[in-house]
Amino acid sequence: MTAVLKYNAGNVQSVLFALERLGVQAVWTDDPDTLRAADKVIFPGQGEASSAMQYLRERGLDEVIRSLQQPVLGICIGLQLFCRHSEENDTDCLGIFDADVRKFSGMGGLKVPQMGWNQLVSLQGPLFVGVPEENFVYFVHSYYAEEHPAATAITEYGERFSAAMQRDNFHAVQFHPEKSGPTGQRILQNFLNL
Repeated sequence: MTAVLKYNAGNVQSVLFALERLGVQAVWTDDPDTLRAADKVIFPGQGEASSAMQYLRERGLDEVIRSLQQPVLGICIGLQLFCRHSEENDTDCLGIFDADVRKFSGMGGLKVPQMGWNQLVSLQGPLFVGVPEENFVYFVHSYYAEEHPAATAITEYGERFSAAMQRDNFHAVQFHPEKSGPTGQRILQNFLNL
């Protein structure tokens, strides 16, 4: 069973549809026992860091997530909440990655949020098996995780940052694989194959 974490964030439906296209009927849940029993857990979303962390803490889900042993995939704000701290409303996050999340400065006239397609480089790890360097994926975000030793992909928007990260069974991507065409589908399939 694949569980998709339910919390107060948007964009869950497109993840469920993307999994359906890959033949997976996922369960959308915030039940700790269901999350612990799942073969895979996906933490999707678009949302705001402090309210998302509040939802997780109020239900004890922060501790549940940290304790998971199966493959876990964070998407977009999922990656950010796996980090130590976010500048978004000065939020302490889950601390799975020893990295900080910063807001884009908009230097050089770059629009914030970053919305659109961007290339991935320095690919490593199991999510990127069969994904060529410099393939494009779809981003929508105002905050980013700094470039970090746990990064498994790097991209650049005004500055280089971690487009994907991994520590043990925790995998995370800043972009939206469910909106990134065949490349995103391959990344999701690679996660499901773990």
